[in-house]
Amino acid sequence: MTKHRCGWCVGDALYEAYHDQEWGVPIYDDATIFEFLILETFQAGLSWITVLRKRENFRNAFDNFNYKKIAHYKQPKIDSLLQDAGIIRNKLKIHATVTNAQAFMKIQDEFGSFSKYIWAFVDHKPIKNKIKNYKDAPATTAISDALSKDLKKRGFKFVGSTVIYAHMQATGMVNDHEINCFRYNEV
Repeated sequence: MTKHRCGWCVGDALYEAYHDQEWGVPIYDDATIFEFLILETFQAGLSWITVLRKRENFRNAFDNFNYKKIAHYKQPKIDSLLQDAGIIRNKLKIHATVTNAQAFMKIQDEFGSFSKYIWAFVDHKPIKNKIKNYKDAPATTAISDALSKDLKKRGFKFVGSTVIYAHMQATGMVNDHEINCFRYNEV
């Protein structure tokens, strides 16, 4: 019997594996939350599959998504990233990643962890939506608007409401699996 999956991932093995194993699973670990934040910011304006296909290249280029190292990147490292064909070579997004790593650590200092900060926007538990067709899922919500605004106020870049809502979906802050998807009740 074939498992029913959300329509957005069907037909691509990498997409399906990501959907089946990661998308929508609640993440409370700061390092993993940061990884998804980097990937989502690079995805802005592009398709998610483009980023997924380059994920391991990003992992290698950005020191395994180690925000403590990224926060201290100097121009030579930034220049090498701009030459790295394995990642998305967008100067503004690369600079934003360094800025965001610095802002990420300031939030950790203030709240004890980034996870405590970000999960507070959903009262520390996932919101379980009832999406029949993935095309009906919102691109933004009042919560993603508020979170985006607060992150920008704290110095983050490339964190518009659409990027933040996608991050919330990816990290399980919201469950936007289609209600007939086999993962809907699993996450």
